[in-house]
Amino acid sequence: MARYVLLLKWTEQGIKNVKDTGKRAEAAKAAFEKAKAKMVDCVWTLGPYDLVINAEAPDDETITAIAISLGKLGNVTTTTMRAFDEAEMGRVLQKV
Repeated sequence: MARYVLLLKWTEQGIKNVKDTGKRAEAAKAAFEKAKAKMVDCVWTLGPYDLVINAEAPDDETITAIAISLGKLGNVTTTTMRAFDEAEMGRVLQKV
């Protein structure tokens, strides 16, 4: 499966209901599983983003659908980045 990093920021609604963030993370994990993807971990962070999710999904379309589904709930905005491990990057560099 492909790897992804999702950077999340709380919306006004999300910060108002910040005490539910743990429950929302569990619900997000279930949404990943339902889509045949995996939330590897979710961490809360300081700085420009409030949460970072490391995830695996079978393809870009799946992770995009998950990110849209999370965003449409109104608690977070998302930025999704494709991530490459060392072996994958080696294969990319062979094509350069």
